[in-house]
Amino acid sequence: MPTQDLFQPDISAAAPDSNAPLAERLRPHTLADVVGQTHLLGPGKPLRLAFDAGKLHSMILWGPPGVGKTTLARLTAQAFGADFIAISAVLSGVKDIREAVERARANRARGCATIVFVDEVHRFNKAQQDAFLPHVEAGLFTFIGATTENPSFEVVGALLSRAQVYVLKSLSAEELGQLMARALTELPGLKLAQGVGPLLAAWADGDARKLLNLLEQLDTAACTAQVAEVDAAFVENALAQSLRRFDKGGEAFYDQISALHKSVRGSDPDASLYWLVRMLDGGADPRYLGRRLIRMASEDIGLADPRALGLALDAAATYERLGSPEGELALAEACLYLACAPKSNAVYVAYNTARAFVQAHPSNEVPIHLRNAPTRLMKELGYGRAYRYAHDEPEAYAAGERYFPEDVPEQRFYQPTPRGLEGRIAEKLAHLRTLDEDAGET
Repeated sequence: MPTQDLFQPDISAAAPDSNAPLAERLRPHTLADVVGQTHLLGPGKPLRLAFDAGKLHSMILWGPPGVGKTTLARLTAQAFGADFIAISAVLSGVKDIREAVERARANRARGCATIVFVDEVHRFNKAQQDAFLPHVEAGLFTFIGATTENPSFEVVGALLSRAQVYVLKSLSAEELGQLMARALTELPGLKLAQGVGPLLAAWADGDARKLLNLLEQLDTAACTAQVAEVDAAFVENALAQSLRRFDKGGEAFYDQISALHKSVRGSDPDASLYWLVRMLDGGADPRYLGRRLIRMASEDIGLADPRALGLALDAAATYERLGSPEGELALAEACLYLACAPKSNAVYVAYNTARAFVQAHPSNEVPIHLRNAPTRLMKELGYGRAYRYAHDEPEAYAAGERYFPEDVPEQRFYQPTPRGLEGRIAEKLAHLRTLDEDAGET
């Protein structure tokens, strides 16, 4: 059972060092002090039930930076009276894992439980992660991993199956406001003008640690400049505007590019522009976004509006010529055009269908009438004989002619939609097939 009720204030907690960083001074001593994560810690919620039941179990804490993963791990150890061993996957190796195992064995000999906490567990390779398995299975220690990446991709399946995954969320603006109010009691000299609080919360972007660091930097700057009240202009000048949290190689990156692509496909220009700007604001490479727009033009618009591909290519080339921020306007123009354009994935479907067909069939020979005959020998062998030159035929179409290999039946990979230019393409193809049928009857 827990050694204390972590949902009640701990009046015995020692006062933190006044010289410690603000984030350390405000580190929660009880779960009641934790800001956010009510979906896990509220009454009847998963982690709250685990604490109330007094059952310690291995877990993976998955969430963005600054949402309390390390704090929750420490509070878990405190609640169950366990020795807390922290390992950073960035700085540690097999030697540190072995030392943790030996310390856990010594703890067990004394009747003491052990929690091994691995921060950034996704940075450990498979062999390092596997090293924990036998000890978790034997109950030598309880494993708690923290990660900013999707554990389904970054944590080995065997370890993942032995741990409960808890998803932590970014702090809301209201929750950041609560944290800011607490922080200002520790910074009595810092006075914020109206509107500065929401500005700082926007910069923090759901990250509690970032908010506290911003406040601490602002307090130092205001004290140095002898400013009685900090307004928005002072904030802009005092703090270098940092980009919002955005891991260019992490899941947030792929989630946002997925949202952009699906907004364009869904013909929502406003949402499309929102996600484009979100990614630019977060530090995404505009060249990458240009390449994605080109892909969208081919995959989701295709021949319904062939101009879309050209406009996307022009936008990418314009960015290369102008750079940021001027070139980003061309990307925005292309994004809006693609979102508003008629949609068709007929080219995308046709290509994938044709590719699957080709991979599933042998390499049939090119029909002899379709072969080129640049030499006398090839002509004597019949290359190109009986080929019908389409431009010499009525409507520049050789009705009834076959272009597939002789032993491959006619295929209909491309099925144009009735949208945009493809509607006219569909009409033309239907007319040509009627000509083929008429030619076959004569």
